[in-house]
Amino acid sequence: MKKQNVRTLSLIVCTFTYLLVGAAVFDALESEQEKKQEEILTSMENILKARYNISEDDYTVLRTVIVRGVPHKAGKQWKFAGAFYFATTVLTTIGYGHSTPSTAGGKAFCMFYALVGIPLGLVMFQSIGERLNKFAAVIIKNVKRLFKFKSVNASETNLIIMVSTLSTLVMTTGAAAFSHYEGWNYFDSFYYCFVTLTTIGFGDYVALQKNKALQNSPEYVAFSLIFILFGLAVVAASMNLLVLRFMTMNTEDERKDEAEAQAAAQGAVKLEGDVITSNGSIISGQGAADTSSYNDLTSVCSCTCYGYNNHSAPNYRYKMTTTSPRKISHMLPPLNNKNGVNGDLVNEETNFFFNYITKKRASI
Repeated sequence: MKKQNVRTLSLIVCTFTYLLVGAAVFDALESEQEKKQEEILTSMENILKARYNISEDDYTVLRTVIVRGVPHKAGKQWKFAGAFYFATTVLTTIGYGHSTPSTAGGKAFCMFYALVGIPLGLVMFQSIGERLNKFAAVIIKNVKRLFKFKSVNASETNLIIMVSTLSTLVMTTGAAAFSHYEGWNYFDSFYYCFVTLTTIGFGDYVALQKNKALQNSPEYVAFSLIFILFGLAVVAASMNLLVLRFMTMNTEDERKDEAEAQAAAQGAVKLEGDVITSNGSIISGQGAADTSSYNDLTSVCSCTCYGYNNHSAPNYRYKMTTTSPRKISHMLPPLNNKNGVNGDLVNEETNFFFNYITKKRASI
């Protein structure tokens, strides 16, 4: 349990540290560029206003019209092809933001649709990912048999490498296709594929938004949808393996903790109720089962261990040191026969007392 708590705390600290480092890096990389772009846009805005004598209100209206008109360049967004594309981005949680519902009914249905569709999509992608992992395991086994490996079983590391390679292949192939269709450079196309398949979905790059592609290029629409669905399944397979590996580590820690607790419990020694023999050795007692016989016990030590004083026996009390329990025979008078102690050392009352206590049990 302690290891799991330490791991959880370490994950929290590492996550927040990662966020702080990311914020610092993005600040260093993007803040200056943002400032330059703002200055350029402000300068161009002032030039346009002065050249065409545009008021501030008119310029605001013009800017709104331009921004709102961008999605319509791709064609009709809410016909079946565009609506199917939008539904795919909702179910997969990509959410580009290139088109959004504007009516109250559309917004209400979008929320209900997402509540049902997102869990359904997650389960579907996880199931497909599991099938892909099994298929990859079969391929790995056949390859190992072909090269005559000693062990042909597919390990988790083998599966992670295999599925990660497949994910990279899907992204690189998709980047080449989108670079051709959209006119982006290859790096921007790969960036779009990564942001899409990890469901980040910034919306700065969105496919099918040029030249009315939703209506005029059905083959490109089909390719985009297949790429999104298949690519998400492959990425889900990779994530499934990584999460499974992490959960396996937690399970191993839990089993180790349970084993250590059981070992500690088995190694515990209980001295209460042990029997002291005449030579000073200890025989393990019966524990809690003998609690009924404590009523007639008298402690050998100077304290009243049981809170009970037996007045029927002579009130002899001996002080005991902290010597190990198995080495207390030196504090008892020497015994030489069945009748008790040596008469030259103790009197008859002492002889009676040791005959009494050797038949009883004592607590150390």
